[in-house]
Amino acid sequence: MTSISGKTDIDWAAFAAALAPIETITEPVLVKKRSRDFFWYSPILNESLRTCFGDLVARPKSAEEMARTLALAYAHDAPIVLRGGGTGNYGQAVPMDGGLIIETTGLNRVHEIGDGYVRAEAGALMADINAALAETGQEMAMFPSTQDIATIGGFVAGGSAGIGSIANGALRDPGNLMALTALQVNADPQLRVFDGAETLHIHHAWGLNGVITDVTLRTVPRRDWVGCMATFDSYEAAYAAGLALAQSGDVAAKLITTVDARICTYFPKLAGHIRTDKHLLVSLVPHEDRAGFSASIKDSGGHVDLMMNAAEREALNLPHEFDISYNHTTLQVLKDDRSATYQQVGCPIPPDPQAIAALRPKLGDDVWMHHEFARVGDEIVTFDLPIIWYSTPDRLAEINATYEANGFPVYDAHTWNVEGGGLKADYTHLAWKKRMDPKGLLNSAKSRFWADVAHLSPDEIEAMGEA
Repeated sequence: MTSISGKTDIDWAAFAAALAPIETITEPVLVKKRSRDFFWYSPILNESLRTCFGDLVARPKSAEEMARTLALAYAHDAPIVLRGGGTGNYGQAVPMDGGLIIETTGLNRVHEIGDGYVRAEAGALMADINAALAETGQEMAMFPSTQDIATIGGFVAGGSAGIGSIANGALRDPGNLMALTALQVNADPQLRVFDGAETLHIHHAWGLNGVITDVTLRTVPRRDWVGCMATFDSYEAAYAAGLALAQSGDVAAKLITTVDARICTYFPKLAGHIRTDKHLLVSLVPHEDRAGFSASIKDSGGHVDLMMNAAEREALNLPHEFDISYNHTTLQVLKDDRSATYQQVGCPIPPDPQAIAALRPKLGDDVWMHHEFARVGDEIVTFDLPIIWYSTPDRLAEINATYEANGFPVYDAHTWNVEGGGLKADYTHLAWKKRMDPKGLLNSAKSRFWADVAHLSPDEIEAMGEA
């Protein structure tokens, strides 16, 4: 079996045979399919990553099988990329160096549900975990809009916030990510447990510094959620209403999203149910807070168009509130027109509707705003995931510069570096990579700084962050 990637000289047929009875995929078409994630949201990433492929897919179904797979990869110096549901947007699961793709979805058991927590294997789907929690009257404190196909391990390795973050904070906030277990990559991979703040050594490192096998996350009491949609004459009014709702003591929302009226045309099922050519606010609120939501919208000068439970929404054949939030909004536009892309932009803290109003005309007609509201620590924050009608890299850079010049930091969605998007080297992550992955086999191409520190000891790497 020759190298599909053209980047390795390993005998992959022999490698697959040595893994038996662990399931493998060798068919080139299927290997290439599993070498992709949602990087095609970005025309820049699409150009860079669309010809990057792995050589073999392994599908272990237990931590023991995962350890055996990692030991064999270590013996062959095989590059490794971990893949959950493949919902990443930056090429996190793309094997840029070729080699072995390890699909985690076989590790999908929910191990334990207790009062305020759930422990599940890394490949368990978020939707399946929420379904199991529902039987106990609980739900996850936060989860991505892609919960139907996203895995819990992938969320911890690459995610930061989601549905529920306006109520419960970011994933890295204390108490949300309670514990995780990760395997080393060496001749005899051992499990290491990370508790509490230690989980941040592994969290959001794109699988560079350890192979997550199970995760313990905070849960919250399940509530009877009602989907609400309200419309406004101006975008800044919708944004101001979202802020008022986030600050309200009368409404315990778990989702607040504002969407430019032009984006709403890409949700044709909403036609006739929301006012035409108006800017949209989407929220999920507890059933008992409906009156508080209506009063808040009225006070903000808006109009409540829809207020419905899940059964009523399904009867009307309307999109789920999740579909109009986070990067599902981007996906909906891309389904219709692949010339669109997006960006990730921070906003002034505290949120300032006047700053939004002042910025909009400076961006141009090729940038359509879309904001998500969340909490980080004790602060209400917002971030913009705008639809951008892509033309050239220069124009995208100009848009980024406009945001930055007006006090809106850009966290670039068009780079495949974990330190991209304005982030600096995380020497704690890199030190733990050296401890957990001494040969640097795990997704190392995604770090701009690993090659510079790979020869150092973990303590020496960590000290660089303290300098």
